[in-house]
Amino acid sequence: MLKKLSLFVLTFALLLSCLPMMSAYAANSATAKLPGNSNPLMDHKLGADPFALTYNGRVYVYMSSDAYVYNTDGTIKENDFSTLNKINVISSADMVNWTDHGSIPVAGANNANSGNGIAKWASLSWAPSVAHKTINGVDKFFLYFANGASGIGVLTSNSPIGPWTDPLGKALVTTSTAGMSGVTWLFDPAVLVDDDGTGYLYCGGGIPNTSNAASIANPKTARVLKLGSDMTSIVGSATTIDAPYMFEDSGIHKYNGKYYYSYCFNFSGTHPAAYPTGEIGYMTSSSPTGPFTYVGHFLKNPYTFFGVGGNNHHAVFNFNNQWYVVYHAQTVSKVLLGDGKGYRSPHINKLVYNTDGTIQEVQGNMAGIAQIANLNPYIRVEAETIGWNAGIATETTQATGGPTSNMDVTSINNGDWVAIGNADFGTSGATTFKANVASTVGGKIEIRLDSATGTLVGTLNVSSTGGTQTWKEIETTVSNATGVHKIFFVFTGTGTSNLFNLDYWQFTSGAASTGTRVEAEDMTLSGTYAGKITSPFSGAAFYGNDDFSAFTQYFAYGTHTFTLRGASSTSATAKVQLQIGGTTVGTFSFTGTTPTVQTLSNIAHATGSQEVKLIATGDNGTWDAYVDYLDILN
Repeated sequence: MLKKLSLFVLTFALLLSCLPMMSAYAANSATAKLPGNSNPLMDHKLGADPFALTYNGRVYVYMSSDAYVYNTDGTIKENDFSTLNKINVISSADMVNWTDHGSIPVAGANNANSGNGIAKWASLSWAPSVAHKTINGVDKFFLYFANGASGIGVLTSNSPIGPWTDPLGKALVTTSTAGMSGVTWLFDPAVLVDDDGTGYLYCGGGIPNTSNAASIANPKTARVLKLGSDMTSIVGSATTIDAPYMFEDSGIHKYNGKYYYSYCFNFSGTHPAAYPTGEIGYMTSSSPTGPFTYVGHFLKNPYTFFGVGGNNHHAVFNFNNQWYVVYHAQTVSKVLLGDGKGYRSPHINKLVYNTDGTIQEVQGNMAGIAQIANLNPYIRVEAETIGWNAGIATETTQATGGPTSNMDVTSINNGDWVAIGNADFGTSGATTFKANVASTVGGKIEIRLDSATGTLVGTLNVSSTGGTQTWKEIETTVSNATGVHKIFFVFTGTGTSNLFNLDYWQFTSGAASTGTRVEAEDMTLSGTYAGKITSPFSGAAFYGNDDFSAFTQYFAYGTHTFTLRGASSTSATAKVQLQIGGTTVGTFSFTGTTPTVQTLSNIAHATGSQEVKLIATGDNGTWDAYVDYLDILN
């Protein structure tokens, strides 16, 4: 991203140094996502054509890799989409703090992505969509993308953030696929996995003849294809969706038993009022393959909200029983360039249904979604988890122990900062702070509450570690950090080069105990054999696949560590799933009859009042699972 153009004058900095609890350096300004707002989702990089997947208490947003393209004189030119050969990924448990998972190097043809492209046959990767499906007991993820406007490819993974592989070595859908004849632009995929596990792929767009009014009104270039059980094959022939004034941007979701197909209206000719140019319209059907009936529209062109237009791209999703729409707008580029120049950034706003199933007009804005859960500062938090920031960038890191495609925060200069929304320090508060850093220069991290000039609760001195990818964990004391606050990490130092890189951070609480224990015999037991036992401990016995125990727990924030004490009735391995709010978040395994304690660390899950279940899984009766207690650790 572009760095700030200037610092405050030295005299102002000296004035600040005379004030109590203030930095000697002036904090720089955020670009487009201002503290307190939730849109755009990020402003340290760009992202277009967003699609949202919800999994295990997190929202994952996948985007085309918009990036600034430069003229020979160094000025930024209009977006020519030449950088769209990767997929950018971010995720959040609270809709404000988004973790940057970097870019998936999708396209591999002609040495794209420096020869590291996954799909060697593809030159581009536009407008991704992602599905999750459990196949043979294994969670699988499927990323569909457009190779420009010429076909649809698919990548697979066992995780929503990769690593990804190309299972076919070629496009999944081309113009030669049955039923695809007549599609002008074969791009913009959207995917739905129905309640019965069947997958459907929606794609297409364009106008066959822009000088013909009938062709503009009914292009008939949208298609739906049934996917095979493997999600990487096509069953039968594609079906045409007669979407009036169709241009691009297929979307699909299911609400109250109805299938909602949504898309962007075209910009050609004269439109009746029911089909406003460049807005998102929708159709409904009782079947995933149609026929679909036009209903109305619900998302205006971004120009209406932000004063800069361009194309309109969206996806509708449900998270924690609330409906949302993710879309793009040229808000970051407009702030930086004065004109969007076609460079796009992701936004999310609420989507509301009327009692008759119609959708209300979405109100796009910079406020976005209020934070829905507090962040836990007492677990490892990736530095690239960002609510707001000023001046920084992210990069792929060599630091170990992080997620797939781990990133660090870099391009750190004096006065830059990274902020986190609503972290809950609890009543006992934090006593220490540690961070994993790498540096050849050094500097300081000021830990401030609620603003970049807010209460200073600690300062971490960062010295040279011997290299920008030579990592060292360092620690400092913290005081007066209690309750719920935004956290601002303000970076200070001298010189004009990168002060240091930041991999992760974590606070430590002064509380003597930060956990909750629930005894198995106090849970509600259900199943064919579940019951209380007294040996090998006071607890509960599970049998086969149907037994479970349950209780209700309130979670203030969405990540905890869980430990379960249990045993198997035989030398075989007994497995017990942990489910929170109807989502399986992990599995405990016990081998042998001697009780042991098994741990699931840093598990993301839904917040608020949730049903917690321990569910026996296995082979229907050759062993029993014995459970003593479950600890929920902060």
